Amino acid sequence: MSSLSSRAEEQSHLSVIYGRLDELRAEIRDRLDHTRRGTGSGGTKEARSMRDAATYMYAERLAQYEAVEQGLCFGRLDLRDGDRLHIGRIGIHDSEQPLLVDWRAPAARPFYVATAITPYDVTLRRHIRTRGRTVVELDDEILDLDAATDSSVVGEAALLAALTANRTGRMRDIVSTIQAEQDRVIRAEPGGVLVVQGGPGTGKTAVALHRAAYLLYTYREQLSARGVLIVGPNATFLRYISQVLPSLAETGVLLATLGDLFPGVTARRTEPAEVAEIKGRAVMVDVLAAAVRDRQRVPEEPLEIEVDRHPLRLSAADCEPARERARACGLRHNLARPIFVAGVLDALAVQVADRIGADPFWDDPLGEDDALASPNVLDAADLADIRADLAENPLVQAAVDALWPVLTPVRLLTELYGSIDALVSAGSLALSDAECALLWREPGGGWSPADVPLLDEAAELLGEDDRDARRAAAREQARWLSYAQGVLDITAGSKSYELEDDDEAAIPNVADIMQADMLADRLAEREYRTAAERAAADRDWVFGHVIVDEAQELSPMAWRLLMRRCPSRSMTVVGDLAQTGTLGAPAGWADVLAPYVADRWRLAELTVSYRTPAEIMDYTARVLAPVDPSIVPPRPVRSSGVAPWEATGTLDDLVARMSYEIESLGEGRLAVIAPAGYQATLAAALPALTTGPAPDLEERAVLLTVGQAKGLEFDTVVVVDPARLLADSPRGANDLYVALTRPTRRLGVFTPVPGTTFGR
Repeated sequence: MSSLSSRAEEQSHLSVIYGRLDELRAEIRDRLDHTRRGTGSGGTKEARSMRDAATYMYAERLAQYEAVEQGLCFGRLDLRDGDRLHIGRIGIHDSEQPLLVDWRAPAARPFYVATAITPYDVTLRRHIRTRGRTVVELDDEILDLDAATDSSVVGEAALLAALTANRTGRMRDIVSTIQAEQDRVIRAEPGGVLVVQGGPGTGKTAVALHRAAYLLYTYREQLSARGVLIVGPNATFLRYISQVLPSLAETGVLLATLGDLFPGVTARRTEPAEVAEIKGRAVMVDVLAAAVRDRQRVPEEPLEIEVDRHPLRLSAADCEPARERARACGLRHNLARPIFVAGVLDALAVQVADRIGADPFWDDPLGEDDALASPNVLDAADLADIRADLAENPLVQAAVDALWPVLTPVRLLTELYGSIDALVSAGSLALSDAECALLWREPGGGWSPADVPLLDEAAELLGEDDRDARRAAAREQARWLSYAQGVLDITAGSKSYELEDDDEAAIPNVADIMQADMLADRLAEREYRTAAERAAADRDWVFGHVIVDEAQELSPMAWRLLMRRCPSRSMTVVGDLAQTGTLGAPAGWADVLAPYVADRWRLAELTVSYRTPAEIMDYTARVLAPVDPSIVPPRPVRSSGVAPWEATGTLDDLVARMSYEIESLGEGRLAVIAPAGYQATLAAALPALTTGPAPDLEERAVLLTVGQAKGLEFDTVVVVDPARLLADSPRGANDLYVALTRPTRRLGVFTPVPGTTFGR
């Protein structure tokens, strides 16, 4: 507890901080109003673009200030030299003095790692709880060596208050309660692959999100242009975590599922686990390569092509040399096609030339007179004209397209899946006939997440001839770059306004914060999109850093896709091998990473479960010990005093039990986790539960499968028919482990009476 005088002191200091924040808002708002008044149809295109870019920049900064308004300041450090540092979600300066230190700044790190054993010159750490702009509670820790233990929890009162608070259906940031082992992960250097292994409730996801915010703050110059990609297991999970980074004043991050990573395709189709496992195998690279080669054909029987009412014959002997040259050139399928086409046109042009010399009545394709009656008078220019005419002939084009078509990834995969013969031919060395039959499907029906890495791999194999587009884009970019440099030269001397977190003035003068190439990107046609928005539309985008959550679920083909998105291998890989629910899961992280970085990766382990109470962890360990002794839950940091309950009964009994649980829930959130086959029956019997492919987690009670529940947390969880969960999944013990460890307070386990089920 804190004294009234201490609260009054903090209230006074917060008033100063908020006063400065309001001043900064006013300055930015004035700038925004000024630029908006200048926005309109007048002026050159470049001038309008510059005004729009400035408007976007100022509006984005105002949105960041609004996002951090709640809980702006949450801590204080008293140092041995008498200085005091207040810690918050952003940094705010008054002249040269820091009023508020950004939580990511080096000076703020002792707030998270100082203990009585290693105090980092801190004599007191204060946790400040606010409601709006009012201080409501203080929690002081005196770093006294006599009271120290080697496993102290930093900010225990604040941590437990956060852990026992009602869930809201959205993940909250943990910026005020980060623990030392989490801080080490968050602030680790960005280079190379960092694997974060941790059991349920250890804060893996929260750590990954805060790491993204930290990296963007500390390495903004390197990362702001390329952006950060965060990959989650499903759309429900992404909505659950979507507010964390904005609350930390970071918006330049792309959140995506695997199914979102091929522009133009939203992959939400469900399919059997056996099919997804086949699609995820590394051998599918060879299958797709073979499928592409199968589309590079020569005619089995000579093709007759009528040109100017005279037939030309295109045989395998004519086409084979052209195909071999095209294949040997080292270019991808679509880029190598012109070489094949050139060879075919050469073969046909020779036939036309021979026919011109042999037949005086041949309709001269060149539109000349009898001067070309002999092939001896045809020179290279004449043959080039013949080839050009043949290239424009629709029948010739159709023949070439049949032999070496221009393929898109979507077309290649659609036609491959739609033909058993094509699947067997492409998969002859990698798949059995039965596995090929599993991959066959009727056209249509959309794409599954497992298809996206295959589409991406197909794009790599096929290529796209975009040389003309790239030359045009380079010319346009050079024009914008020249204009942007002129704008910066003009504005360099105009007034700057002091902002928040740097020692020098931060914005709002464009010349203060942008180089010419950055401004050129903003001024061009795509300038108003963030790096994340541009990256979402560009398959070839290379990210500055990639964070993968629930990484244990990804297939070898999915890893190939992600590694292409991050050639620098600057990645944070977050997961728990004991929670893997997919077929073909790796035995260890080395199996995943060795093909890409050999043994050059780091492992960080999170060992403490902050979310899950000891009673639930003990119950989970007892249930899983006979099934899979290798699963060892992490050490819980707290006890709730509430033991899990077990019940057996009919569907009516479950309905009655759920009515009681929902009624006693208060302001918290509840989840029923049940086998996929039970979803329809339970949704009909329990209309109070929100359900569907992407249920709204902000509703009080939801019905989920284990796959939907991954990475989420609820105040109360009821697991239905654990035996069925074990039996239905290829990794049933892992799925049950996930289901049992979702609650923060209360766990119930309901089993149907023997001989009954609640669905198919």
